[in-house]
Amino acid sequence: MPKTPMTKRGAELLREELHRLKAIERPANSAAIAEARAHGDLSENAEYHAARERAGFIEGRISELEAKLANAQVIDPKLVDAEGRCVFGATVDVEDESGEASTWQIVGEDEADIKEGRISISSPIARALIGKESGESVEVHTPGGVKRYEIVDVRYL
Repeated sequence: MPKTPMTKRGAELLREELHRLKAIERPANSAAIAEARAHGDLSENAEYHAARERAGFIEGRISELEAKLANAQVIDPKLVDAEGRCVFGATVDVEDESGEASTWQIVGEDEADIKEGRISISSPIARALIGKESGESVEVHTPGGVKRYEIVDVRYL
């Protein structure tokens, strides 16, 4: 299975979620199943069925997180030596055709959050920016049409 790039921050967030699921959610749900089982007839016990369904979700998410972390290629943007080029982990300041400025960090799929200024490496904008340098312009094919951006600055934070 190919390695999946993610920042140190993204890997830490996944580890925290995994710990929470294993240490808090799983035991609490096991207790809920035991309590619901104590109520008697399981065939008509909605609490029991809901707790069992939740247990399946928790176990599935634990497996998913463990697989993601096992296949993660953790990259620290501060240690990247890309000489001003846009690469994974870079924080890029851009300006669109109307002069509106935006700042995005190129991150892994699991850590992307456009409201926080983090875009996925697989997004059209990130794919257009990768390999470019400050001063270059890029065209991005988006669902809303073609957008043009000029790269103002590339930083590795």
